[in-house]
Amino acid sequence: MTDLTLYHNPRCSKSRGALELLEARGLTPTVIRYLETPPDAATLKALLGKLNIGARALLRTGEDEYKSLDLANPALSDEQLIAAMAAHPKLIERPILVAADKAVIGRPPEKVLELVS
Repeated sequence: MTDLTLYHNPRCSKSRGALELLEARGLTPTVIRYLETPPDAATLKALLGKLNIGARALLRTGEDEYKSLDLANPALSDEQLIAAMAAHPKLIERPILVAADKAVIGRPPEKVLELVS
């Protein structure tokens, strides 16, 4: 099995659920608590490529920062959105499981199983 990396927030039930599903299958991903160790812009760009989504799809739209930074503005570029997520990692959707050149957002948590099945 490819090395697994889980971008994780232990306070999030979906993130905890994804980790539990992996561990129940005997998998031990490298856990990155991304609020404590935020990914930089280059790492976020790489994640977006592995997820095969645009930056807007990785944003948590319910966060206060989303509103205060006016991130709903359609004129903002992916680079601007990535910079906002790098500066405010709370905006990053979670959990994210990475396996080699692919990644998946664990919403619902069972989605992480797509990469390990």
